[in-house]
Amino acid sequence: MKSDATHEEAVSLLQELGLKEYEAKCFVGLSRMSSGTAKGLSEVTEVPRTRVYDAVRILEAKGLVEVQHSSPQQFRAVPLSEATETLQDQYEERVERLQSALHAMGSIEVDDDDATLQEVWSLTGSDAIANRAAGIIGDATEEVVLVIGAEAILTDSLIQQLNSLDPDTELIVGSGSASIRDRVEREIPRATAYLSELDWLHGEMIPEEDTAVGRLLLVDRSAMLVSSIDPQTGDEQAIFATGLRNGLIVIARRLLSQGVVEMTPLQQD
Repeated sequence: MKSDATHEEAVSLLQELGLKEYEAKCFVGLSRMSSGTAKGLSEVTEVPRTRVYDAVRILEAKGLVEVQHSSPQQFRAVPLSEATETLQDQYEERVERLQSALHAMGSIEVDDDDATLQEVWSLTGSDAIANRAAGIIGDATEEVVLVIGAEAILTDSLIQQLNSLDPDTELIVGSGSASIRDRVEREIPRATAYLSELDWLHGEMIPEEDTAVGRLLLVDRSAMLVSSIDPQTGDEQAIFATGLRNGLIVIARRLLSQGVVEMTPLQQD
């Protein structure tokens, strides 16, 4: 069986969920067959026949494969709906155990005079950045200012969080794109939406090879996150900082005050 892109993706994803290579290949192979023997599965998956037995035994223990004890033995994958639910349960259980273990370890105090000087941190990956932004927004008590540079940033979960902010928390959302501004007005009615005057947020002002701004978030004038998106790979990277007098935050406040027309609260720096 010649592997295609979908086949390879399935094997890779199963490995990310904790299966070893041969286990993943055997499960994907069986999921495409009504049943099979070790010989047939080896031919389909290119897994050595002697290793097929080991892989199937582990898959059976994980509840992903059924075995018919005939001669020769027959193997088949459980229904895909059951398999995905089983994998999801196992993954969630591991995450919960990890969370409990990390909480149980407690913190370690390090006597490092230089540690207090490190006020700016970096983060990589859209999911991790979105989670950090959500955490910063969740701590807001007075004001959230969010400038969106890419349509992909405005996810359903972000829209839901912004709409659920405390009514007393001022929400200002801007973009260099009129389409994003219009979407904000439609889907986040509590927000003050605006089209930013910052030239570097407008796509036509940025050379194709340059990194594009993903999001710029300022919360309560004391927590900031700004991300960039690589135009070639789509990878997102961010820096974030805290502290009312942090230099980056002061710069961010002044940049935003230039990009927001007649937004008096941002101009009182």
